[in-house]
Amino acid sequence: MSILIIKDATSKVILLIFCSLVSFFALANGEIGDHVNDLQGHLNQYEEEVVWLLKEVTKLTNHYQNKGTEAAVTDVLIDNWESVDFHAAIETNYIQIYASIWQGIYGVKSSIDEGKEIAIVEQEQSNLERAMWQALGAVKLAAKYQQEGLLGGQPTTDYTALTSSETLEEIKSSLDRSVAKFAERLPEEATDIVLNAYLELFEGLEGDLITKDATLVEDLEKDFNVTLPQALNSSSTLSEVQTVVESMKGKLDRSKVLLSEIDSARRDVF
Repeated sequence: MSILIIKDATSKVILLIFCSLVSFFALANGEIGDHVNDLQGHLNQYEEEVVWLLKEVTKLTNHYQNKGTEAAVTDVLIDNWESVDFHAAIETNYIQIYASIWQGIYGVKSSIDEGKEIAIVEQEQSNLERAMWQALGAVKLAAKYQQEGLLGGQPTTDYTALTSSETLEEIKSSLDRSVAKFAERLPEEATDIVLNAYLELFEGLEGDLITKDATLVEDLEKDFNVTLPQALNSSSTLSEVQTVVESMKGKLDRSKVLLSEIDSARRDVF
């Protein structure tokens, strides 16, 4: 998988885009569609879809404010999101924002379903809007690089060429993807992603890590094989699952430091 790190001169933020465009795999709402192979040609459509989605969210929150919880059918949030092509465009290019959109959707949905104050609902709506516009920016950037021939092809399944640091980043990306699948209410797919990340990626690092911090390795083994899968296949909320993932990412960052020390020691020897 290719990774591009882009610095936006206007906003001064770093946008990390995972650029492995996949061809035609099944989602909860069907095939991804050929439009992902021509992002530039569909940018106007994507923008129109984002505008429409956000207008529909505003209609829902206004309806809730005026008529209450029973009158606000929040399932429409999910139906609308899964009905647009933009859904696939962002999933294939930036899984972190894709997950944050789902979080925003469920933030609005849960706050309405639980009858929370309108100020809380509006804050969740604001979070969703921010994620949507950020996602559109990411897709526009991906379209530019696609035109320049920097995107495309099948995502690699050969991880042997990755450095330990790149492997850990790939693991974190997999964890983000699992959160997104959980948000889509696909717990089995989410769990498969986690277990594959452990078997295909983390296991290859364990030998070196054990020499530096065996307890850390044991903790992560439990996280990959017990803690996170249990959270994904239970009645946990999206926020609770994300808390588990963030804890794992912290441990993976610690692993990165330790593996860097090992690599440095090896270079000194040779």
